[in-house]
Amino acid sequence: MISTPLSAAYRNDTGTGVEINHFLTWLARTKVACYGSKVLRDVRQVTNEILAIASAGNVLPIEPPPIHNIERWWDVEQLSFLCTLKAGIDKTAADYTQCKDLLLVAFCRILIKLSNAAFNHQSMSFKERDRSQGLLFSQKPGFLGLFRTEMNFVLESAADNPPGKAEILIGDSRSIPSFVNHKYDLLITSPPYPNRISYIRELRPYMYWLGYLKNGREAGEHDWSAIGGTWGIATSRLAAWERPQNGFCPEYFKKILDDICKDHNKSGTLLSNYVAKYFYDMWLHMQGIANVIANGGEVHYIVGNSTFYKVVVPVDLLFRDMLHEAGFKDIKIVKIRKRNSKKELFEYDVSARR
Repeated sequence: MISTPLSAAYRNDTGTGVEINHFLTWLARTKVACYGSKVLRDVRQVTNEILAIASAGNVLPIEPPPIHNIERWWDVEQLSFLCTLKAGIDKTAADYTQCKDLLLVAFCRILIKLSNAAFNHQSMSFKERDRSQGLLFSQKPGFLGLFRTEMNFVLESAADNPPGKAEILIGDSRSIPSFVNHKYDLLITSPPYPNRISYIRELRPYMYWLGYLKNGREAGEHDWSAIGGTWGIATSRLAAWERPQNGFCPEYFKKILDDICKDHNKSGTLLSNYVAKYFYDMWLHMQGIANVIANGGEVHYIVGNSTFYKVVVPVDLLFRDMLHEAGFKDIKIVKIRKRNSKKELFEYDVSARR
């Protein structure tokens, strides 16, 4: 969602991204924005002011966000520092739009750097805390220096402005023609894979700290609105979901859904519904995208296949057939690489021309 329009802008072209999540929309727009020298100077000045008041304790810390089991994420010292730092940003950069955006990006980076979360595998987990290392950062100067390092990294990146234009639209990718009025020559995207990995799980700390989430139910609502989301209440809604008759469902896909459902009680039905809804949503997307791709334009979907109860879901073939049904031609499937999981799983580039 960010990489394609940003790459287009660096090629002195125009690119557009679509995002349904408000936090990711803010982050993407901050990433693709252009920053003048005055803004960068303001950020450095405000950073010094924030660090000074945080060091002196001249700001009332904010209340910690209502994250469930927040102590799993941060120790007491780290949480206290983050609450003080966020209060300093809110107080000092209240009137600076681009300035505050960059400060909040650095804040997001440090809150994960100080967290107990591990992202070194397919899904997030919590690692065992090394208390001897934790003490290294338990003094304010260590925390403050770490924030300055993150801020310098963000500023260095912000100084590199692309010559072209990138824009991020907030909207549902299943109904793109309702808010996109242009024709595009190229679409490159890597949609969520049908593997029940919930992106909202990894996004929750950022969204809570920046005020985009207030409780777990809202997290579930966000995930239900996204393609492939199954967090919280999204799971219970999925159990009751029924596949619309107007969806894309060839005979071989019906058999796949039946095989997933067989002999697995409620879990089989849930996973079968999950796969069915994922492809129904992607079918809505492809029908819509056909109306905004110019004649001769190309689409590329970078996507991986999946397995459920040893039943292989051939995502590449289903994407191929959906693209054909949506009116695309010259459809190709290129196997890109083996995924770091089961032997049957690969990533593909499924491409087509309008």
